[in-house]
Amino acid sequence: MIRKETALSPEADALLQLNQRLLDSIAQADWLAYLALCDPSLTAFEPEAMGQLVEGLKFHEYYFDLGKPATPVNTTMASPNVRIMGDVAVIAYTRLTQRLNADGKAETRAYNETRVWQKQSGQWKHVHFHRSV
Repeated sequence: MIRKETALSPEADALLQLNQRLLDSIAQADWLAYLALCDPSLTAFEPEAMGQLVEGLKFHEYYFDLGKPATPVNTTMASPNVRIMGDVAVIAYTRLTQRLNADGKAETRAYNETRVWQKQSGQWKHVHFHRSV
């Protein structure tokens, strides 16, 4: 994670760690880990959905079913900002994804992401995200 040298509350730090686990589960196509972190009614706007609001997990499951990537993937949250409002938290950051392309050369892609988490029965669950290139 790349962030400014500002102190975070323990809860904000824990949310960043949860969000990193979520990103790692995506990078490793770990469906069970993703399920454990997400609310079943997850909503999303993302490039793959072509401007449509995606509701639920079925759309996302397709990408996990494709399997683990053939080469290592590294995901970094750059300049994350955490805002906690009672039982809801919003994390905004730039997601940097490093991987090898088809030619075997390292490449980095950047996406702007906003992820919304809600505390449900004492646990934070991922409930919505918006990702753009």
